[in-house]
Amino acid sequence: MSHPQLDNLMRIGQLKADPPSEAECQGLMRSGIRRLDDARREELSLESRFDLAYNAAHALALAALRLRGYRSESRYLVFQCLQHTIDLPNEQWRVLDQAHRKRNLAEYEGDTDVDEQLIAALLRVAREIAKRLNELV
Repeated sequence: MSHPQLDNLMRIGQLKADPPSEAECQGLMRSGIRRLDDARREELSLESRFDLAYNAAHALALAALRLRGYRSESRYLVFQCLQHTIDLPNEQWRVLDQAHRKRNLAEYEGDTDVDEQLIAALLRVAREIAKRLNELV
């Protein structure tokens, strides 16, 4: 099945065509679900839970992109493509956008300003990505 928006991103060098690997996709999905489960553990620090939830969402989003036969070196673009890979609504994508900005501040500037509300929203979106992925496979 052709994906015009994803094909356009490939033409301009933002994505690469790469046939999906069932083993890779399953591994990404397992990793995402495992991290999603761990991120719910309230005995962990907010920073650890955020990191787990963010990386769960990224692994699941990457699995969606890989299932469509594309690869990207940009974490942000992997999230942006969710609109085209699994038809994720914009309001849910905005949560990932906010989380990505917070993640970059934490990684590159040491600013770990995360709260329970962001983690809860990130967990909801990651669960929705997982649900939609399961409908694809």
